[in-house]
Amino acid sequence: MSFASLGLSAPLIAAIAARGYRTPTPIQGKAIPAILAGRDLLAAAETGTGKTAGFTLPMLERLAQGQRAGPNQARALVLVPTRELAAQVHASVVAYGAGLPLRAAVAYGGVKINPQMMAMRRGVDVLVATPGRLLDLHANNAVRFDFLEILVLDEADRMLDLGFLAEIGAILALLPKRRQNLLFSATFSDPIRTLARGLLHNPLEISVNPRASAARTVRHWLCPVDKKRKAALFIALIREQRWGQVLVFTKTREGADRLSRQLQGEGIAATAIHGDKSQGARTAALAAFKAGEVQVLVATDLAARGLDIDQLPRVVNFDLPKVAADYIHRIGRTGRAGQPGEAISLVCADEFPLLAAIEQLLGQVLPRELVDGFEPNHDLPPSRTPHPPKKAKKPKKPRHTGTAAPSAHPGSGKSPAPRAVGSGTRGKGGGEKGGKNRAAGKRAPQQPGSARSRGPRRGPARPG
Repeated sequence: MSFASLGLSAPLIAAIAARGYRTPTPIQGKAIPAILAGRDLLAAAETGTGKTAGFTLPMLERLAQGQRAGPNQARALVLVPTRELAAQVHASVVAYGAGLPLRAAVAYGGVKINPQMMAMRRGVDVLVATPGRLLDLHANNAVRFDFLEILVLDEADRMLDLGFLAEIGAILALLPKRRQNLLFSATFSDPIRTLARGLLHNPLEISVNPRASAARTVRHWLCPVDKKRKAALFIALIREQRWGQVLVFTKTREGADRLSRQLQGEGIAATAIHGDKSQGARTAALAAFKAGEVQVLVATDLAARGLDIDQLPRVVNFDLPKVAADYIHRIGRTGRAGQPGEAISLVCADEFPLLAAIEQLLGQVLPRELVDGFEPNHDLPPSRTPHPPKKAKKPKKPRHTGTAAPSAHPGSGKSPAPRAVGSGTRGKGGGEKGGKNRAAGKRAPQQPGSARSRGPRRGPARPG
């Protein structure tokens, strides 16, 4: 299969070739023909599989056939959750549309609104925007949607997770009823899918990967470590394993700044990126990391999506995410386009419930490797083999015995919650008997078939 066989015009084929792409990815091969045919689309694919080009290329092809945009009008609207993703998508639109007579603009918060209002005066064919800033532009009469043809929700699940549901509803109320709707995301939970179907008209659903899956080229492993020693372990791994560039995630903005300062104090070039940083500071930090001027980029989950970094060898979870699905989005920055990658997590005993949820989502137990000198005092409880969630039982039909039985409401049956891995009362030693055995100078007995935190040792002096 070639891009030309998908129905794209010569200018787009030339732009694709200029970026070094020869063959469509699976999501592109399925999405491009459907979008060119005018279908509404609900598409899920692994991060890094070419989703952006999957909707950008056919969108530009369709827009090139119509009339140009009038003053303050937008013919296509691409909604994204973060500033970084907005800038990335806009750059792709500009690059792919270089040979077409189309105009594009980008709008997001954190910067002055006046330049964005000026960019809309002549009208644009493609507007890439975050929900809040788009509503600001509309409130200032800077943008109109009288002739909008295409609406794209990129990373739609993340927008809803971040609480943009009200903003999305307000935006949809401004749009014409007749339009093409495209929803793209790395993953879709069942509630998101249900909501998405309510916004689409007879959509074609495309999924080129299992739900909430990670790229198969990524190697996952974790290091059990006490919470207070995570920073020291991370620094030791960087040095002794001779790591190059690393993207590391923390759970809070304060934690990101603190880790960045600790790394800098050890002579490691590092910078942090999170929501408290100005847009200029975030852009500069990302540019420095891409240019190789910074070895470690410390980020919160805000940056888990929209970071387009070529050949990033590894991602480190300094803190595990609170939501298991965010693990997928974090590690989606490595192992892209079939390249190998590593996802390393530094896990303390308190994070075991989060680890159990991630392993349940992945359907596998993550290998554990102890680092000499960093053995935890508080053992990480053993993982159990994840099991598929049980399906809800259908309600039984009432038996007619002369007494009317209460009717069962369709869909009232609920799937039982997944059994908590490693649940139970834990002592200070990390397990029910861990504290007593440690006090007596004994090691807690290992359960048959379980994976203890005392996994294979990884000596920090071994090159990676």
